Amino acid sequence: MVRHGGIIAYPTDTVYGLGCDPLNISALTELNRLKNRAPGKGLILLAANINQLSDFIELDDTAARNRIRVAAKPTSWVVPARAHLPHELTGGNASIAVRVTDNPVVSKLCQYLAHPLVSSSANPAGQPPAINSLQLHRWFHFDLDSILIDDEAGTGRPSTLKHIQTQQIYRA
Repeated sequence: MVRHGGIIAYPTDTVYGLGCDPLNISALTELNRLKNRAPGKGLILLAANINQLSDFIELDDTAARNRIRVAAKPTSWVVPARAHLPHELTGGNASIAVRVTDNPVVSKLCQYLAHPLVSSSANPAGQPPAINSLQLHRWFHFDLDSILIDDEAGTGRPSTLKHIQTQQIYRA
């Protein structure tokens, strides 16, 4: 589904996410449309491991790569993005947010796809993120290509968002 431009909803280690192929411009545009989200905002990438992010990030610092790999709690890191990434993914920024997920569903999905998955909280802009399948269905039931359900997973809060080099916290 994802390989063909589909948009899915899935449980993450935080809240439910909406996701798609990070290099499919049509899917990225549709995801932003579904959420009524400004396209100038970058999206987060979730990966099964740090190696899946290599084609997306410019980060040679071993210590920084290890911070991404072993964060104690769900933390998305703002890192330098590779120049070839679509504007629809980065929001036109020179950086991108990434996270190595602890969620087994997302990890297996990323392994199967052999690349990271876009992750944006499953909610219309201005609403709180979906933390269970009932909220998810209420907002997006007929608009998604697939929904993976696991109401036992996640912290119920979006991930911490930090800059990899400065450690500045954008979202706690």
